[in-house]
Amino acid sequence: MESLQVKELVDTECSVPGFTLENYSSDVPRWCKGCGDLSILSSVQRLLRDEQTAPESVVTVSGIGCSSRFPHYINTYGFHGIHGRALPIATGVSLARPDLKVLAIMGDGDCFSIGAGHWVHAIRYNINMTALVFDNEIYGLTKKQVSPTTRVGTHTNTTPRGAFLEPMNPLSVIMGITNVSFLAQTATWFPGHLEKTINLAWQHKGMAFVRVLQRCPIFSQQAFYGPDGRPNLPVHFLKNTDGVPIDKAVEKSGIIVEHDHTNIDAAQRIARGEGGEPMGLIYRNPAVPTYNDIRSSQIKVQPTAERINAINAKIDTFAV
Repeated sequence: MESLQVKELVDTECSVPGFTLENYSSDVPRWCKGCGDLSILSSVQRLLRDEQTAPESVVTVSGIGCSSRFPHYINTYGFHGIHGRALPIATGVSLARPDLKVLAIMGDGDCFSIGAGHWVHAIRYNINMTALVFDNEIYGLTKKQVSPTTRVGTHTNTTPRGAFLEPMNPLSVIMGITNVSFLAQTATWFPGHLEKTINLAWQHKGMAFVRVLQRCPIFSQQAFYGPDGRPNLPVHFLKNTDGVPIDKAVEKSGIIVEHDHTNIDAAQRIARGEGGEPMGLIYRNPAVPTYNDIRSSQIKVQPTAERINAINAKIDTFAV
C-alpha cells in the first residue's frame, strides 16, 4: 500500500489534521458509465473519511466479478480472491487480526451461487465483518449469464428463451439462518439511504449483511427500471427508531412501513418482500455472540518464553 500523507481537512467543522477522500482513493475505477458500483465505492470512501479511519486499519476482501474490483479502487489493504470465496478469506482475516476492520465485497452470483455454502455458514458463525452484496440480477463480468436472482423470463446467454426458475430471495434465506445478527437492504438510486445503511452496518459488531440493489447498465438495463429509464421497483421504506433514517427526498419514492427490527418474526415477514422490496434495517440483534469472541475465549495464549521452550523440546525429540 502506498504511503499515506495526512492532509488538512477542508471541512469547516473540523480544523484538525485528518484523512481526506484522497487518502482512500487508489486506481481510477474502470467500471462502466452508470454502474452502481461507483456509488457504493463513493459511499464507503465517505464513510471512512467521516469516521477518520486509518486506511491501514481496514482490509477489503472480494471474490470474482465486476464488484470484486473494489479492493483495487480503495486505498486500504486488499485481497482479490477467487469466485465465491470472499467470505472464507474474510473470515480468516477477521479471526487472525481482530484489530482490523474487515469489509467483504461480493456480487449476486459470487455470493448466492458458487459461494452459497460460505454465505450461509459465515452468517451462522456471526463473523465480525461488514458484507456488501452488489445485486444486479445478472453475471456482468462474464457477459450476461443467469444468476440466482435473475427474474423469470429474462433472456441471458445461458437462458436464451428466458429464465424459467423463480428468483431466489436472499433476504428470506438469511432470516432463516441461525445466529443472524444484522440484515439490511438498500439501492444505489437512493444515494443518501445507501450511505446511511452502510454506515449503520459498519458500526455493528458481528456479521453485518447488506444487500445493495443496482442495475448493470450493459447487461441488466431492465432490472428495477421501467421503459422510461427510471426506477420502477415497488419499495417499502422501513421506519424504526434506531434504523436507517428516511430522507424527505425519498419519502415519495415508496411506502413508509413501521417495523420493529428487533422482532425476528416481523423481520422474517418483511424479508419476504410481499408488496414491495424492503429498504432499510430489517433485523438487528447485537446480543448474538460473535465467533471471534467465542473462539478467543477458548484459546489459552502461552507466554512467548513458554512457546519457545515447547518448540525446542519438540525439536529435541528428533535429535540423534
